[in-house]
Amino acid sequence: MRKHVVAAVVLLSIMAGGLVMPGGVSAEETVCRKTFGAVTLDNVRVPSGATCTLNGTVVKGTVKVESGGSLVANGARINGNIQSQGHRSVIVNGGTRVGGSIQLDSGGAFSVSGAHVTGNIQAVSNRGSSIISSNTVNADVQVFSHSSGIGISGNRIDGNLQCKSNNPAPTGSGNVVQGNKEDQCRRL
Repeated sequence: MRKHVVAAVVLLSIMAGGLVMPGGVSAEETVCRKTFGAVTLDNVRVPSGATCTLNGTVVKGTVKVESGGSLVANGARINGNIQSQGHRSVIVNGGTRVGGSIQLDSGGAFSVSGAHVTGNIQAVSNRGSSIISSNTVNADVQVFSHSSGIGISGNRIDGNLQCKSNNPAPTGSGNVVQGNKEDQCRRL
């Protein structure tokens, strides 16, 4: 009987638009249109047209940047991913730690510099002068179909550095790659 009651409560909570997690804790999403300092948030969503700045902020989940949104992370700790589809700009500065991956797709310029990324950095079909520099990446760095130039320099990459179909080809040097340097990035 107890299982049926718990299942009914979970189902009603989901239908009401809430997410029930173990222990009755709910995951909250903060819509960010301003600057946050040294506070702790669950998940963060940057809406279209907004700019979100995280200065020393702890995000227990994921940061999602919607189309036309901008993110600046300075010394932030993000336990999940940074994800974007169609961002205006994304800047991840020194001292920022990302427990997951940084995934930037079909957006504008970006800069990931001096960060520690446990997962991958994946940038696909972005445009605008961009950089990936002086980072520690525990997995792969992948840059595909980027336009308007990208510099990739001074990174420590535990996986592969893969670059394809970028116009112009990426520039840079001084990357220490434990895996393979492939295609357009084989000389970086």
